[in-house]
Amino acid sequence: MADYASIEVLHKAVPAFSPYIPVGLLPYIAFILLSATFALGFYFSTSVPAQSIRSPIYNTSTDPPRICSLPKDTLPVRETAVASLASILGGFGVVALFCTVGVYV
Repeated sequence: MADYASIEVLHKAVPAFSPYIPVGLLPYIAFILLSATFALGFYFSTSVPAQSIRSPIYNTSTDPPRICSLPKDTLPVRETAVASLASILGGFGVVALFCTVGVYV
């Protein structure tokens, strides 16, 4: 019983938990992180080389318009880095969103 009494005294002496990030900032953090995840998710699907875009109104070339395709790399380092960053930001954004609505994970 002496162990329990010493633990109880220690429990009452220790200050209450205080998070490093104020809870009031969680909705803003969640919005920023999830917005960045959304932007990175569509980074490659919306980027095309500028030289492959031609307006049909000002097309003075006799060449048929090329189909815009995404750049293909042999070793997709850039795509892997962007996907990893989007995954990390999305994970932290979802945790911040859950904590905002009261689901403390």
